[in-house]
Amino acid sequence: MVADIAYLQQQDEAISALNDTFAHQRAAFRVAPVPDAAERVRQLRQLKTALIAQQQKLIDAINQDFGRRSSDETRLAELLPSVEGINYTIKHLNAWVKPSRRSVGLAFQPATARVIYQPLGVVGIIVPWNYPLYLAMGPLTAALAAGNRAMIKMSESTPATAAAMADLLATVFPREQVAVVCGETDIAVAFARLPFDHLLFTGGTGIGRHVMRAAAENLTPVTLELGGKSPAIIAADVPVADAAERIAFGKGLNAGQTCVAPDYVLCPRARVDELVEALRQRFSTMYPTLAENPDYTQIINPHHLQRLKGYLADAIDKGATAHAINPAEEDIGGSRVLPPTLLLDVTDDMLVMQDEIFGPLLPIVPYDNLEQALAYIAERPTPLALYYFGYDRAEQQRIMTQTQAGGMCINDTLLHVAQDDLPFGGKGPSGMGRYHGREGFLTFSQAKGVYIKQRFNGARPIYPPYGGKLLQLIYRLFIR
Repeated sequence: MVADIAYLQQQDEAISALNDTFAHQRAAFRVAPVPDAAERVRQLRQLKTALIAQQQKLIDAINQDFGRRSSDETRLAELLPSVEGINYTIKHLNAWVKPSRRSVGLAFQPATARVIYQPLGVVGIIVPWNYPLYLAMGPLTAALAAGNRAMIKMSESTPATAAAMADLLATVFPREQVAVVCGETDIAVAFARLPFDHLLFTGGTGIGRHVMRAAAENLTPVTLELGGKSPAIIAADVPVADAAERIAFGKGLNAGQTCVAPDYVLCPRARVDELVEALRQRFSTMYPTLAENPDYTQIINPHHLQRLKGYLADAIDKGATAHAINPAEEDIGGSRVLPPTLLLDVTDDMLVMQDEIFGPLLPIVPYDNLEQALAYIAERPTPLALYYFGYDRAEQQRIMTQTQAGGMCINDTLLHVAQDDLPFGGKGPSGMGRYHGREGFLTFSQAKGVYIKQRFNGARPIYPPYGGKLLQLIYRLFIR
């Protein structure tokens, strides 16, 4: 009982501190609502300097949270795109902040029109556990570029990373500019209920619904970066070894704990055995051992390990065949290591074909012709990513134009996310809204349309009393 009371008091204090931080940021924004481009660039440069200086501390923290997280994966998939995103934003920010000139209809001359891009105010960013550095830095870069203040809620599943991020950002920004919020579910719920000027959430579709519902109480606009089941299509004539190598990379990175990882593979029926062998070879080359291999990341925690094992058991019980790829035949029981596992003979009633996998399980679904494969994808919720492997240019164009997905790679996986000049975001169950690069700047800006008229008033003929000949002439000229 005493422990429960102490916990509740701590929660109350944390929520009070959360509200206080929000109030400080809102007050600071009212005092200085539009930092100029030079100030924004200065902030971004300071952020980049701190990231580079503290990279080892961040790598160690992420490794601690995962139990074992490849340091190279952290550098390649988190630090590198974070730094590159900041560099890209600094390079283009002066062009983005300039007002854009717009045309004025002949009936409303003489006048001019422009769009000016203003900060929204205080932005909330909810970060998932799978890429806790990059999925904090990417939205923060866009929010700062647009001139906002930001509060970042880190995942309770990555407490060491949350503490390291809080320390890093406190060395760069005062609390009224950028603040990191740590805490359990109650804090996350309170965070989502704050009346932010924009809220960006990255995470699962189910939690995304709760976040959107909470934001709706304040009419807070949201960007939801969710997930879903991202398919990879193998063409009938592509060299299977080429496709297998790139799919293995996309599924093996972070042990498949990636929102845009290939979730299942659509393969020509006659080539399934060939694909299985090619994937086995590529995974074995990339990860010749698993138990102590520093290149192979563990599952984040026991809960998610049991979830994945549950998917696997459910699939096998319902008739699937599992091919675990453990080249050294090591005993990995008792650890949070889960080997890459190919699943054949899967059916729609299996959990692994219903939920986003978020782990190193890879179902292979045979198809008889491309129309069947495209129909399979179209009948399901829009994926966050879609991957096509084939070198025929006409077929590539067909896949690009006839499928729906948040983003796409031709003959690769994952790397579209790291292209700063491409928007990133999903549709429906895989998300809403876009960010990265200019799209991120626009997401966190108020695009204010301005109509400008000087001394001469050309609109006087449309004022009451109506019925004059000039007004009738206007009708004949413009209503046709």
